[in-house]
Amino acid sequence: MVATKERRRHSMASWGDDLESSQKTSVLSAVGQKASSFGAVPVRATGTAGRAVHLAVTVLRYAVQDTVTLRLPVQEFLWQAWVLLKVTATPAVLMAIPFGAMITVVTSGLVAQVGATALLGAASGVGVLRQGAPITAGLLMGGAAASAIASDFGARAMREELDAMRVLGVDPVRRLVVPRFLALLLVAPILCVVIIVSGTGAAFLLSVAVSKVATGSFWSSFGTFANMTDVWFAISKSLVFGAIVAIISTMRGMEAKGGPRGVADAVNAAVVINVVLIVITNLVITQIQAMFFPAVVA
Repeated sequence: MVATKERRRHSMASWGDDLESSQKTSVLSAVGQKASSFGAVPVRATGTAGRAVHLAVTVLRYAVQDTVTLRLPVQEFLWQAWVLLKVTATPAVLMAIPFGAMITVVTSGLVAQVGATALLGAASGVGVLRQGAPITAGLLMGGAAASAIASDFGARAMREELDAMRVLGVDPVRRLVVPRFLALLLVAPILCVVIIVSGTGAAFLLSVAVSKVATGSFWSSFGTFANMTDVWFAISKSLVFGAIVAIISTMRGMEAKGGPRGVADAVNAAVVINVVLIVITNLVITQIQAMFFPAVVA
């Protein structure tokens, strides 16, 4: 009887030790999986960056080569430019007006405290010109245009159209990506100019109607601090943002997998990556502008 109880006690103890050991093993394996997944993030990010750079180089090469040799699909290029302009032009105006008004409301209180209401045109108009217009154009392209491009390529990838084109000897990059890339480069400066006009006009109307700034004082201060260098930098920023959006959106769409959910994930990833890259690129270009082209009174 005593021996039986001892055997049961030993078996229970060994069973508890085995359970504790298995729990420790499962915890360690879970920790190892988490560590390996975190360690794979830089590898995946590096691979994504490499594929994006390779696609960008290929698109630039084909764009120059097809334009010079007159092999560019002009009809597809014009159609894509029109489609992208339709989905971004109206939101551009709707975003530019409140953006210009917001800058005017914020700066009017500050300049009024120091008794410099005559400089309200410089503060609000120059803010729209230097930062508001290019960043708004970039975010619009990174949102509306990126969604349209990524969803289009994602749907084509799900229907295996891209693979069918490759089987037929047609390069999808040359046939589909290059026209959209050039279309965004055409649409980007148009959007930037529209936002500059709309935002500056909204700032002017609010300054004159609410802050009681004289019309001549507004435009005089605006012309004193703004110059053509700011305009060219704003347009250059929009062109760079358009190129980023075209490359990232097409790449994420072409790599979509897993049915409709994969297309939705590709669109979401394209928008997020575009917005992050646009903000970082805007900071870099602004720093370069401040270093080599500092603001001066005209």
